Amino acid sequence: MKKILLYIGVCLAIINSSCSDFLDTPAKSSLDDEVIFSTYALAKGAIDNIKMGFTEKNSHRGRWIPYYGMNTDCDYWLGSSNLDQKADLMTYDPKTNNTEMNTDDNVWAMSYGSIEVANVCIRNLRLYSDLENDEGLRHLYGEALTLRAVYYGDLLKTFGDIPARFEPNTTETVYVPKSDRDIIYKQLITDLDEAADYVAWPGESQYTQSTTSVNKAFIKALRARLALNAGGYSQRPDGTVRKSTDAELATDKMMAIAKEECLDIIASPTVQLEDFESIFRNLALETKAVGGEVLWQIPMSETRGRFFYAFAIRHRSVDQHSNHSRGGWAGPTPNLYYDYDEKDMRRDVSVVPYEWGTAVNGFAQQELTSLTKWGFGKFRYEWMTRAIESNDSDDGINKIYIRYAEVILMAAEAVNEIDGPEAAKEYLRMLREKRFAPEDYANKVDDYLSAISNKEQMLKAIQDEHKFEFVGEMNRKEALIRWNILGSSLKETKQRITALRDRTTGSYGDATFDYSDVPEKLYYKYDADGESLIVYGLNRGEHTSPGDEYTSKTWIPNSSSESYATITDAINTLFVNDPDTKQFWPIWEYFIVNSNGSLTNDYGY
Repeated sequence: MKKILLYIGVCLAIINSSCSDFLDTPAKSSLDDEVIFSTYALAKGAIDNIKMGFTEKNSHRGRWIPYYGMNTDCDYWLGSSNLDQKADLMTYDPKTNNTEMNTDDNVWAMSYGSIEVANVCIRNLRLYSDLENDEGLRHLYGEALTLRAVYYGDLLKTFGDIPARFEPNTTETVYVPKSDRDIIYKQLITDLDEAADYVAWPGESQYTQSTTSVNKAFIKALRARLALNAGGYSQRPDGTVRKSTDAELATDKMMAIAKEECLDIIASPTVQLEDFESIFRNLALETKAVGGEVLWQIPMSETRGRFFYAFAIRHRSVDQHSNHSRGGWAGPTPNLYYDYDEKDMRRDVSVVPYEWGTAVNGFAQQELTSLTKWGFGKFRYEWMTRAIESNDSDDGINKIYIRYAEVILMAAEAVNEIDGPEAAKEYLRMLREKRFAPEDYANKVDDYLSAISNKEQMLKAIQDEHKFEFVGEMNRKEALIRWNILGSSLKETKQRITALRDRTTGSYGDATFDYSDVPEKLYYKYDADGESLIVYGLNRGEHTSPGDEYTSKTWIPNSSSESYATITDAINTLFVNDPDTKQFWPIWEYFIVNSNGSLTNDYGY
């Protein structure tokens, strides 16, 4: 086991130290390698070390997961108007010396450290494992390829072009320049095709019984997502936003890969759509059984994860439901609730207008917030049954990485492009029939689909469905980029919030919107439990008090109030620079300075 831990020391020395430090690292013994990687239990320990990069505070756990993915047309960092170092990351205005990110142990360092561990594991499993006959070692090999692809995929969507490292580092490869992202995408797409041959479907092997262990459905879904990203739009080092010019990554070829992989998953009986609320209740209950909608989660121990700490409905103090006085760093954009169809069962799960107030004698009530402080209702401490050990920042909740719903929407997108909208309707129907009640199918499913008559309308429907499905899950931004609508969607969102603030109509491009019938006031009372709000006035047209037992609260303020100015601040700071000119974060100054001249920044940084 000391040998396994040495791999991490080696890779961190390579990433963070000088060449002389690396040369001082003790030489590895090939005999030790052979023992470790021919024995399942020992090899599993090595593979588990690949996951350590997810769990570090300044990496995925405490910095990348909370910050990457904000601000979009549905997700909003509630501190955006602070215009501080955190806000800069979300408002498309990061600096290379950003104090939240410019550290030697951030997501760049930890991801490349884990990639180095993966490279060592992949090499040694190929050399010393019986990959023909040993099911356990076969699974570990597929898992190592997949975890490496996860890290690379996250680095690509965060930084654009990055160094390509697919072999263990040597003294000659300590310092390498960035590679064209197309080279990396092609390698990942090849790797995942191979990985799927080594890993079983969910639940079909003793090694695929948990959603924190990779499985064939997740591998295929990840390959489909990366293929769509590779064949889609993104900002290039020269500042242009375009598709790849590499013939191997042509859109039609990438769509064909996505279609094949997604249809394979859909044909498999090993995953299924769930009732929407159940997905997130199960997340809070820490259910990891396969066979439902979650294909894979980033695994965290009970004392490491910070997902609810950042994104759950806020608790102002320790109370009857939580000994964490946090949550509520971010929430849905102010307009999103009113853009849902009122019959859509996702709306009231995803977007909530309250937080938990300060407890009195340990008991707190829900309290209405404001138009700029909606909460992600998908994530709730009150759904947990495990007591969090202490009132610190770690809650141990995993991050859902890919759900089956995304597979269905990717299938619809690829089929629409290849076979046309009529063929794609089958997949959009699958999802909408799970998100609307049966009594609403005639109008919300049948009539809705019948009105779609061309590829452009179908793609727009898929993009809208994606927004309403995945708000708060931090995978919207990369989709907007590959569709080439990041900037236009955020500009439209500014106009929507403005029209909502003024309770009027508006337009942006081909989109028109009307918020004139959104009520100015909300009316609320408490349920019999004494803690849960009953709210009237959230739906359009609910303008009249429902009774004397309700208390009123101004929801959309007039132009002279302080709250009106707060909404205006939200409009002005949704983004500071044109998002299409800042689709990626810069490589942080620390890594530029310590790269021996091998790394430089692009995109105007």
